[in-house]
Amino acid sequence: MQKTLIGLMVAASCAGSALAATPKANEAATSRHFAQLAGQPARLSELTMFFTRMPKGGDLHHHYSGSIYAEQYLEWVDKMGFCVNKQSYRIETDKAVVEAQRALPAKDKACLSTQEMIRDDYSYREMLQRWSTKDFGNHGAVQPPPDRAFFETFGYFGPVSNANFNEGLRTLKQRAIEENLSYIETQFKMAPLMQDAGWDAAVLQAGADDQMLAGHFGALAASLEQDAAFGARVNDFVNNVKASSAGIDDASFTMRYQTYVLRLLQPSQVFSSMLGAFKSARQSGGLIVGVNIVGAENTAVSMRDYTLHMKMFRFLKAQYPEVKVSLHAGELSLGMVPPEGLRFHIDQALTIAGADRIGHGIDLAHELRAPAIMKQMREKDIPVEINLTSNEFINGVSGDNHPITLYRKYGVPFVISTDDTGVTRHTLTQEYVLFASRYKPSYAEVKKASYNGIRYAFLPKAEKDRLTRQLDQRFARFEAEVAQLAASAVKSH
Repeated sequence: MQKTLIGLMVAASCAGSALAATPKANEAATSRHFAQLAGQPARLSELTMFFTRMPKGGDLHHHYSGSIYAEQYLEWVDKMGFCVNKQSYRIETDKAVVEAQRALPAKDKACLSTQEMIRDDYSYREMLQRWSTKDFGNHGAVQPPPDRAFFETFGYFGPVSNANFNEGLRTLKQRAIEENLSYIETQFKMAPLMQDAGWDAAVLQAGADDQMLAGHFGALAASLEQDAAFGARVNDFVNNVKASSAGIDDASFTMRYQTYVLRLLQPSQVFSSMLGAFKSARQSGGLIVGVNIVGAENTAVSMRDYTLHMKMFRFLKAQYPEVKVSLHAGELSLGMVPPEGLRFHIDQALTIAGADRIGHGIDLAHELRAPAIMKQMREKDIPVEINLTSNEFINGVSGDNHPITLYRKYGVPFVISTDDTGVTRHTLTQEYVLFASRYKPSYAEVKKASYNGIRYAFLPKAEKDRLTRQLDQRFARFEAEVAQLAASAVKSH
């Protein structure tokens, strides 16, 4: 009887301790629980549940158009009065063609409405395989090279991706809230541009002559600054971002926007768009927080003009020093380009363009100055944006071959981010699952990565402080819940 009473008293005491656990005790319990989940072998379903619930500070490498799912883009086809060609799976935008197709009997139609596409299961599934990477991994889809399959999706849904922005942003916000993400910095739209064939020829002829290039840059910048039509387009662009983002921010969720240039275009188009991007950021009142460069880094034009683009950034960053820059750099792997093409992209993004963050950075091990790059990033607190799913699909880089192993070993700050969740059909939660299961970080490192999503955001200090305080509170609640869950799991065995 006495032993039974003592046992009951001990059990009651333990239960009381669990209820009255301190935040530090909850954090320690969460750390122990996480270590079990991420051990050998990793418990993937439990890690998924853990990270679904874990607070995530921010997603800093995020593309708006690539994060909307193909299913939603299909909904917008009817909304915009278009149809989808069931042979090419391209969107038909010519209203006369669409009207003519609507008048045909079902058996004769070559172009389908949203509902007709959904009813035709074969065409619907084929459409999803072209507008995203769905079924690529199980070889159920057409199989072009993965990088081509990825980048070609944007050409399919492009006609409907440049409209319905507010609806799309609200979808992304709701999805973020459901996985406990409080901040997104999305690469939203390309800034206005123009083309000057004569300027293109002169710039390409100047080659590596920095003095001549600076003269060309200055002349075109001065001309565009005086161009009322170009200024009006920039104003319209900023107003569009403001209108599109209406009602997105609230007390618990914040979204900010990067504008970008497309590295596949001719030099005058890239430079003018880059100038428009910097001007837009300055004029947006803090809504547009940075400038980026996008597009496949391994195309002939991208490789030819890489250093030229970095010099454009250097020139304009000197004119707009307050505007932050995050650059896709080193999104290359062995065999995608000749070996010399792997040796300098991250380096030049840092040393020439003055990047504040590096996107991807996966060719690091091949760069000639890799140790110096990591030293600079560590000492200047320049983070790399890690996109595990994207890097594996597009570049075939994963596991021990991924340079996250180098960045972690040599103290380079990093953030875990998504890239294009609609195209590659994943979530930020899944990125954390991959990070934990492949690289076996401690809970402290995982938690730091979450906080880094706020620390390295292109936001004013007051906004970062506000979001950090909220993250503190969210982690306190999360760790209390995990401590209780871990205790209940022990009792049930």
